[in-house]
Amino acid sequence: MSWGDGRPIAARQPLEAVQGLAMRAGLRKDRVMPSASRFSLSGLTAVRAQVSRVHLARCGAALAGLGLFFAPLPSADAFGPPPRPLVEQSAQAKLLGEFERFATLSDGTVGIAVRDLQTGETQAINGDPLFPMASAYKVAVAGRIFALIDAGDVRLDDQLALDPALASEGGIAWMFSRPGASLSVQRLLELMLQKSDNNATDVLVARAGGPAAITHFVKGLGVDGLRVDSDTAHLLYRAMGIHPLSGRFRQNADAARRADPMLVTRDLRDLPNLAFATEIEDTSTPRAMLDLLTAYESGKALSADSTQRLFTIMAHCETGKGRIIGMLPPGTAVAHKTGSLNGTGNDVGVVRLPDGRRFAVVAFVMKDSKGHKSRDRIIAEAARAAYDYFLYAPERAHGPAQKT
Repeated sequence: MSWGDGRPIAARQPLEAVQGLAMRAGLRKDRVMPSASRFSLSGLTAVRAQVSRVHLARCGAALAGLGLFFAPLPSADAFGPPPRPLVEQSAQAKLLGEFERFATLSDGTVGIAVRDLQTGETQAINGDPLFPMASAYKVAVAGRIFALIDAGDVRLDDQLALDPALASEGGIAWMFSRPGASLSVQRLLELMLQKSDNNATDVLVARAGGPAAITHFVKGLGVDGLRVDSDTAHLLYRAMGIHPLSGRFRQNADAARRADPMLVTRDLRDLPNLAFATEIEDTSTPRAMLDLLTAYESGKALSADSTQRLFTIMAHCETGKGRIIGMLPPGTAVAHKTGSLNGTGNDVGVVRLPDGRRFAVVAFVMKDSKGHKSRDRIIAEAARAAYDYFLYAPERAHGPAQKT
């Protein structure tokens, strides 16, 4: 059998193959190939030409499509500011979701606010409602005292008299009965911020000019939503629901407890005083307390020396070991101040990350009847979630931040 008979290769293809080619090209079989007897080289050539035209048309459409595919896309400006990267959005959503989840551990109300102190990025849940500050208000007292030091009106080594009228109970209350007893401003600040001593605090409140002067100092920094209305003794009076006009604190408190045994029960069981928790006196929003910490840390409120001294004292806080610092990596530097009262648990402070960046955290819990362990855990979990967020979230250290 000879492999070359002189005809073109296409003319030697079986009829079925040519018909299949025509069908794939979209031609009707009965029009292209009426019958095998009518097949000829000229007819086959016509079929091939028609198939070629169909293929060229389809190739042209494909090339047009490719032209659209490779055409330059509209610039980002055509659609407004670019959205935040999805990874960053999901990180923020996860953080706030974690805060909400921690809040369910309480049967009261939880407010959490955190801020990157380099970029100002702020994340919060319940950041604007008012919460009782309890002893967290002592952060504002300390700021006012250091402002007086910066103005030259007070010195750290000044000795302040321990007036028996200012004694409450616990802590250094026993010292107030000693004639001529006094302590330095430095030591009183340490007792107030590190041990949360109420007696030392009220000596400093008096030297600061009273609650109104402290509130004025805070508002002067542009902080709205934080107010100091009482010294610690009178704050505790309100928490007990009594309003004595005279007498020493211990005498008045003991008389109130004898008259209303529920006060003792409430203290022992750490139950909330719901009426007290709804009062506006001596309250702060989480954002306002965050603003106060920011004013301190930025150097806006105090001199560099006073700022350093304030945070150094707060870094040795002895209360609230299970709160902000409770779940942070060992050795993490934290300057903070706690607050505790019936059904209330607070902690506010500044945390340093391993790379030197810092963030502020405020966690308030009120109207809670589940106990201090539950409140401590909420605060510890929130602080750790914020720590991980600011440390690991994409572009947090070097990229542009989104403020909320």
